[in-house]
Amino acid sequence: MDKRQLGKGGPEVSAIAFGAWPIGGGLGNVPEQQGIAAVEAALETGMTFIDTAEGYQSSETVVGKAIAGRREEVFLATKLSGSDHSAAHTASAFENSLRALGTDYIDLYQIHSPSPAWPIDETMENMLALQMTGKVRYIGVSNFSPEQTAEAMQYGTIHSSQPRYNLMWRDLEDDVLPYCLQNGIGVIPHSVLSKGVLGGKHKPGHRFAQDDERRLFNFFRGDVFEQAYAVAQSLDEWARDNGRDIVQLAIAWVLANPAVSSALVGAKSPGQVHHNAKAADWRLTPADLQEIETLMGGFRMPWVKDDE
Repeated sequence: MDKRQLGKGGPEVSAIAFGAWPIGGGLGNVPEQQGIAAVEAALETGMTFIDTAEGYQSSETVVGKAIAGRREEVFLATKLSGSDHSAAHTASAFENSLRALGTDYIDLYQIHSPSPAWPIDETMENMLALQMTGKVRYIGVSNFSPEQTAEAMQYGTIHSSQPRYNLMWRDLEDDVLPYCLQNGIGVIPHSVLSKGVLGGKHKPGHRFAQDDERRLFNFFRGDVFEQAYAVAQSLDEWARDNGRDIVQLAIAWVLANPAVSSALVGAKSPGQVHHNAKAADWRLTPADLQEIETLMGGFRMPWVKDDE
């Protein structure tokens, strides 16, 4: 699999990154051995960039078991989750992540989301303290606006940004992506398949299991989802006319953006991993991108959870 540079002066990472949120149980229970097999399949395909987080239920533990004895093959990323960015919690969370992952260092340690409760200078001070020990190689942010990223950069180097970005959610094309490109920050988009809207599997009326977080997303219900599903069907038909499908199209579309270093794509099984990996060599042309825009018809999907 092709590799790309993560940020200015950063490391080379696989063009597609394995998103480990699903194997932690975010989309419903995944048997541990199946999760381990999915990570192993990622490494087999050259998808050596693996991203997880403290807050992804059992994800770090599953990843740790999967990469045991193969740590040197992996560019490993995890995150400081939650709103407590105090020095004590940061140190404790980091050590917990190391234990769960079975490693003594993290390649990319990310702030999962901005926390209004903690000044960014304190948060960055704690992140930099970990980097000074040699246990963290690079620092990244996730779900940060350009203004929040600029503020963090006043206190240390930020190599990556992990925003929500895909064919359906495009707001950050006007600010986050241009800012990162201009400032040498590698973008690692998450939710590339828009939580499964671009997965080609779920039809209007689908009911998610109680342990699947998508039951909280109201864009999977009502008129919005019916519109999104219709657009997704058109995109899938176009992709199949080109010998692919909507999943691979969603990944290739994100990778076509010059700001993107690696597309972060979740998977729950080896089969899904191998299928996703095939998108890495699909180069969409300017003409392709224009046809896709025409099929989209200007449609954009709102991001709302029932608890927001």
